[in-house]
Amino acid sequence: MTDTLPDRLSVNPNSPYYDEAVLARGVGIRFKGVEKTNVEEYCVSEGWVRLSAGKTLDRAGNPMTVKLKGPVEPYFREEPGEA
Repeated sequence: MTDTLPDRLSVNPNSPYYDEAVLARGVGIRFKGVEKTNVEEYCVSEGWVRLSAGKTLDRAGNPMTVKLKGPVEPYFREEPGEA
């Protein structure tokens, strides 16, 4: 496993950008310098995050999301040796 995060990552298992191994290590996101805990998907190169909007769900049972643009800084919450 590498120590670099992918450019784009999603927590939805149906997404092509889902990576269980990376998510198992614990990924944190800073968006515009503020720690966000409700990120559903992010893209560093395009500069956006998709945040869940409260507890509302769509017809398929997925969380409703809001897409915000700005600087995205993903990081691992813990070191590889700690896991």
